[in-house]
Amino acid sequence: MTDYGRRFETLETNVVHAGRPDPRFGDAVSTPIFQSANFLAADETTYDAVRYGRLSNSPSHHVIHARLAAIESAEAALVSASGMAAISGTLLAFASAGDHVLAQKTLYGGTQSFLDHDARRWGISATPIDPADPEGTSAWERSVRPETKLVYVEAISNPLMEVGDLEKVAAFARDLGLVSVIDNTFATPVNFRPLELGFDLVVHSATKYLSGHSDLIAGVVAGSAEKVAAVARLQTHTGGSLDAFGCFLLERGLKTLALRVARQNASALTLARELAGHPAVRRVNYPGLASDPGHRFAARLFSGFGGMLSFYADSVERAERFLGRVEIPVHAASLGGPETLVVRPSRSSHLGQTEEERERLGITDDLIRVSVGIEDAGELVEDFLRALS
Repeated sequence: MTDYGRRFETLETNVVHAGRPDPRFGDAVSTPIFQSANFLAADETTYDAVRYGRLSNSPSHHVIHARLAAIESAEAALVSASGMAAISGTLLAFASAGDHVLAQKTLYGGTQSFLDHDARRWGISATPIDPADPEGTSAWERSVRPETKLVYVEAISNPLMEVGDLEKVAAFARDLGLVSVIDNTFATPVNFRPLELGFDLVVHSATKYLSGHSDLIAGVVAGSAEKVAAVARLQTHTGGSLDAFGCFLLERGLKTLALRVARQNASALTLARELAGHPAVRRVNYPGLASDPGHRFAARLFSGFGGMLSFYADSVERAERFLGRVEIPVHAASLGGPETLVVRPSRSSHLGQTEEERERLGITDDLIRVSVGIEDAGELVEDFLRALS
């Protein structure tokens, strides 16, 4: 019997070794790719135990599930074919026709579009809340209905980098018996582990920091064994499973997660400070800046402020010129890779929303989102300042 249960004390060791098979497969140091759709039948007593790749129970899946659970301080984890597969699967596992969701007022565009359009078609309604509302639970309680089942927030919001009172959100959900779900993609487990704060489930677009090399599309759900199993049952039938090669790439990327994120934390803070003092920049959104509204929460909860920031140029024309003049960053969507990426959210992640919806949220055409990579910070800052001048 192969054992995948090994965990270590620190995240830095767990990203490399947690969940490694004992004994190792064929004495291989790296987990082999089990490129097989099916496996020899055992004496199954449940459908979930049938040895078939769509059920996410190959040796490739067992290793990555154990490692992800360890680094998120979870009982269990599940990989999926994309971040949106993880997000939509989690929402649909705990909200059905006639149910209601409380969702952060500014979310990743794909999540927001899912709630605004797809979930509504299936009879699930959503009400926006502000996790940083000074009224706190009093404001949130006014939005609760008898049919409310779930609270959904982001650790650091996309693309405005907002950080709310996440500790209070988790306690609020727990007191009312609501399932609490948090997207931890931007913060990563290196900087923040929401389950330790009391959240029920964590989701990630593993396409981003967890895999870290801009060469994989994947998602993650982590939490209690019971709740992850509920998401897995739905994923089994909707078909959003991750293949064996995807598991291999994700495990490979995780091994350098702590090193990459530490570098990106430091470089993003340096760049944010430089941009905050530039005359061509109206405002910088980054929770590591003392002037940022979310800094008071981030400084208390996070061990680092992440590699994501956004800023408003002083005009749309300046924003367009900037994107055409920078030399080091790549003008492309996504985030969390080794290369710095720049993009206008109004023309990428939030293009699925109407112009009026974007304006209401503050996602205007002069907003530029930056995913800071692992390049030399000084050279990166010099390139940004030159392109803005």
